[in-house]
Amino acid sequence: MADKFDYKKEYKDLYVPKQKPVLIDVPAMNFIMVDGAGDPNTSVEYQEALEILYGLSFAVKMSKMSGKQPAGYFEYVVPPLEGLWWFKDDSFDGTKLIDKSKFQWTSMIRQPEFVTQEVFDWAVSVLKQKKPKIDPTKARLESLTEGLCVQMMHNGPYDSEPVTLGKMEQFLLSNGYICAISETLPSGQIRRHHEIYLSDPRKTTPETLKTVLRHPVKKV
Repeated sequence: MADKFDYKKEYKDLYVPKQKPVLIDVPAMNFIMVDGAGDPNTSVEYQEALEILYGLSFAVKMSKMSGKQPAGYFEYVVPPLEGLWWFKDDSFDGTKLIDKSKFQWTSMIRQPEFVTQEVFDWAVSVLKQKKPKIDPTKARLESLTEGLCVQMMHNGPYDSEPVTLGKMEQFLLSNGYICAISETLPSGQIRRHHEIYLSDPRKTTPETLKTVLRHPVKKV
């Protein structure tokens, strides 16, 4: 049996950056997204968002078992959880420890190319029946194009991210770029601080967590 398609392995430039800042042009990708606010460590809304995201993602993945296999379906590993983070004024300064209760966020999981709006709507209907206590209509299927970014692998606790983000900022200053967080794209999307979670904090010690940190940039 052929190996399942693993986005982390096939697109190492997106998911396995080095422990030093690098520039990358991030292409368009489709995500299931859920918006919310508050400290992810204590927010019930955040935990519900994760339940919705994983519920819908696995509904799509297991669609082959229900006779609803989408056209173009292939065996794959569900991609990692990701998050966009900002404050109400659209700003984000990750070089300092901040009050996490003031976070605005979009939690999201990348979807294979065969996931159309029709496939997504079907997954929502399946999850509604399977878990009536959660509301999958809070989710949406959306394409995101980040464009030119700087990214770096962060090893360690989330609270130590300011050190890594400081290195990324210094890299930009040394190479003629500036951070473009809060810039609005022609599509209407706002460029955000982006994190990709390669480790499960429930099963991994804080010291060994791996998180991709990504910021949108532009030339000075």
